[in-house]
Amino acid sequence: MKKIIFYALCAAVLAGCNLDNRFLTSTSGSIYECLVICEDNVKEEVKDTLGAYMYGLPQSEHTLTVSSVKPDLFKDHLKAGRNILQIDINPNAYTRVKAATSLDVWAKPQAYMRINAPSTPAFLEYWRQHGAEIREWFVREELARQLNLYKGSKNEQAVAALKRSKYKMFIPEEYLLIKDSTLVLNKRKVNVVWCCDNKGPMRKDIMVYTYPYTAQSQFSNDSIIAMRDRVVKELVSAQVEGSYMATEVKFEPPVSRSVTALRDTVGGFYGIETRGLWKIKDGEAMGGPFVSLTRLDQVNGLVVHAEAFIHAPNQKKRNTLRKMEAILYSLRMPNEK
Repeated sequence: MKKIIFYALCAAVLAGCNLDNRFLTSTSGSIYECLVICEDNVKEEVKDTLGAYMYGLPQSEHTLTVSSVKPDLFKDHLKAGRNILQIDINPNAYTRVKAATSLDVWAKPQAYMRINAPSTPAFLEYWRQHGAEIREWFVREELARQLNLYKGSKNEQAVAALKRSKYKMFIPEEYLLIKDSTLVLNKRKVNVVWCCDNKGPMRKDIMVYTYPYTAQSQFSNDSIIAMRDRVVKELVSAQVEGSYMATEVKFEPPVSRSVTALRDTVGGFYGIETRGLWKIKDGEAMGGPFVSLTRLDQVNGLVVHAEAFIHAPNQKKRNTLRKMEAILYSLRMPNEK
């Protein structure tokens, strides 16, 4: 009787195991690594696009760290990679180029893209049109994973400070609230919530400030940077008296672009991402990268600027800045869930 019960339970478990309920191994590799499966005749162009230098860093760092392998060497031990791009060029199997994305194919969390093409010229034409978009897809999947990791960790004080304005944002517990106040700049009230993680050799800051919305032009690059410079000049100084933070506009001018929410779409999401470098003026030779997300609070008629910036001399900054960037994408307006 015990054997019958055991076999019956096994049958029930096996019957319930389908592709949507699989036991997947954990992914291998570091964040922002991508494995490309392709032949040598397209390898270099693909790697150049995926591994292009990330904008807005003081030292050159690749957007993705790319490795490659030929199709016949893509064995089981490589299928646990966290980001995989597979390129199959076969004139006997395909008549046109087709790309498809999947999540958690062989491991979890995993982003997988496959591109099928009938010929090398057809693939290269497609890649030159869409390679940058494909790189962006892998980046945003990494951001979404990182954002998911922050859900279980928060600084109660900082979250409460934002909540008073009916905003929600994941502020990890290692960030301490150092300012929750109101400034008056050019006769406009600017509410500021500022958090900092200063443990270890790298200083990481997250700042959220709001000011009245008056025109769509406030979302231009020039307007965002002008307001940023006014706010950080008031708040951020160094050891030399009279020094203050400003945006670097010559060496690596700040750039802005429109962005949308990560995987979970939010109604009415409209944001401008800006990235570049900051520096200390009239003081020490200090600087670093920043990235910001500027959004519209339609309920209260406010512009909401959420920013992450780093000070980490002689250290690689890509992965840390990307992790902080994910925090910015957790910002929710009063009318969003």
